[in-house]
Amino acid sequence: MTAVSTSVTVRRATRDDTDPLISVLAEAFFAGPVADWLIPDHDDRRAVYQRYFELVLHHGLEHGHVDTTIDLSAVAIWYPRPEPPRGTSPEHQVALEAATGVYAPKFTLLEAMFEAFHPREPHHYLAYVAVSPEQQGRGVGAALLNSYHRRLDAVGMPAYLEASNMRNRRLYLRLGYRAGPPLILPTSGPTIWRMWRGTPTATGPAAFPATEPLSRRRAR
Repeated sequence: MTAVSTSVTVRRATRDDTDPLISVLAEAFFAGPVADWLIPDHDDRRAVYQRYFELVLHHGLEHGHVDTTIDLSAVAIWYPRPEPPRGTSPEHQVALEAATGVYAPKFTLLEAMFEAFHPREPHHYLAYVAVSPEQQGRGVGAALLNSYHRRLDAVGMPAYLEASNMRNRRLYLRLGYRAGPPLILPTSGPTIWRMWRGTPTATGPAAFPATEPLSRRRAR
């Protein structure tokens, strides 16, 4: 199904779109505090990101919902989360280590922290959204997300994401998200802003839901 928002045409991605969308993801996430923390060496980063985002995109196409634009300049990877996550599968961990090599410990830690502090309430999770550098700042990312937000609003379903920089955080606030308690990555890592887009209230965006580390939930 294709939806049009302003001048951006959004459609669901297919496996035929894999190569260009992997490049969009790798380029969009190449610079930034999380990238610097994960892989300080730029030459290594480029090679690892190509393999890592190939894994990410294939996983999204198989297990989630992937939207793109008609010109393949942007991509968003969503996952329905009707219940709390149950942990990383052994198969995924093997694939992650193969893709990221010596940098696997930090990638594993990042994914584990995201999972541990995930909201309990049913929602859809925006794992990744990326816009090619030459198209950034033109409203493409907002249009891509608004297309999916309309579907969520129609069924009263919240959305959740993690923002890795202040520019993106400001965009998500404009799109109706509310910031929650941040995560600070260890070993001098950057701050990650957890954000929730719930059903709007009379006073504005819905409050961020109460959360606790996954380990405590499992202990009960």
